[in-house]
Order: sequence, then C-alpha cells, then structure tokens
Amino acid sequence: MGRDVIIACDFASKEACLSFLDRFTGRKPFVKIGMELFYAEGPDIVREIKARGHKIFLDLKLHDIPNTVMKAMASLSALDVDMCNLHAAGARAMMEAALKGLTRPDGTRPLLIAVTQLTSTDDTALREELYIEKPMKDVVLGYARNARDAGLDGVVCSPLEAGTVKEGCGEGFFTVTPGVRFADGDVGDQKRIATPARAKELGSDYIVVGRPITQAEDPVAAYERCIKEFVD
Repeated sequence: MGRDVIIACDFASKEACLSFLDRFTGRKPFVKIGMELFYAEGPDIVREIKARGHKIFLDLKLHDIPNTVMKAMASLSALDVDMCNLHAAGARAMMEAALKGLTRPDGTRPLLIAVTQLTSTDDTALREELYIEKPMKDVVLGYARNARDAGLDGVVCSPLEAGTVKEGCGEGFFTVTPGVRFADGDVGDQKRIATPARAKELGSDYIVVGRPITQAEDPVAAYERCIKEFVD
C-alpha cells in the first residue's frame, strides 16, 4: 500500500465541490467527502464524484449502538466508496457490527477505519472535558488496538501518533492522518499537527489535507506540493 494525499472536500454544495474538482485536469486526487457536503447533497454527490474517476473516503464518523451502525454501514456499502469510518469510542462490539454490515454478499467491502481522537483535541481537553486520565499517545494506541482486534483496516490519528500505532499494531495496520499543514501555513483549529514531510517521516500512510489545498490561491499547485513532500 503506497502513501497518498486525500483532499478534504469540505464544501457546502455540489456546485462548489465540482467546480473545485474541475481544476484538476491531470491526475484525479483521492477525495474525502465529509458531513458538510454529504448532509447537503446526499448520496448522489458520492456517485457523481466516483463517476468522475476519484477514489473516495466517506468520512461520516458513525457512532451509535452496534445494531444501528451495522444497518447504516449496510446502506453505505451500496455506495462505491473506497474507505469509510466510525468512532473507535463506540467500542469493539460496535466496530465488529460495522464490519459485518459493510461487507457485501460477495465478500467485498470498502476499507474501514476508526477515529481515535480528533486532531482538535489536546491532552487538556482529554483530561478535563472527556475525563480520560491517560496521556493522548496511550489512548490513541489503546483505541487502535481495539480497532485492529475488531478486524478493521486502520485508524484516523494525528501524524504525531502514527509511529506509535505502527509499532503497537503492525506495519500493515494503516494510519490516516489529518492535522497536516504546510510549514508556512495557518494551523487553524488543529492542535496536533505536522507538515506533509514530517507526517511521512512519522509513518502516516495517508494524509488528509483540507484548507491548505482548498483555500489556496492555486489549489492544484498546493496539492502537487503535498504530493512532492509526502509521496515522492
């Protein structure tokens, strides 16, 4: 499995998203469709972007009782996405149910990954608001091991924990890391961040990059910069 850059297409409408993607006349980037766009446009936006030749990470972060998540994943399995996710905080039974629901009758399924802790969360919030006393690194690794034991393919974590996950769960258990910013860019609301080059060094398999690309004066150039720093 090679490294890749996933563009977070966090747009409010189909028109804005497709206009952005129209700028990519060369390679077709791997894209993330998250809550904002999916809730605005529904599953048709997934089908349309897939028909354009893009790989899709459907980022809906399911988190509910096992039966509900299983049924929701069965619905999502009908969409031809390449990757989808849920919250590891839902625990192992929920993740196992999700995997069952996502698997089609022929045995195929998209990759399934679990969100460990959001990159907007730091150790202070973990301790004072989520009432988790262990340090971030230990929490992320514990959640990752639960996901691995449930049969999932990998986790979402910050680049700072990617190496720890690899060490604790094996090289084949992959890491998808948001919280990536250029060295000369704005960090926004992210707390646990790294540059594309640093994320590569730390062991990320996929980086998810939103605003540094989508809000750039030249998004294609910004994307190619990410590819050069992270993949090449």
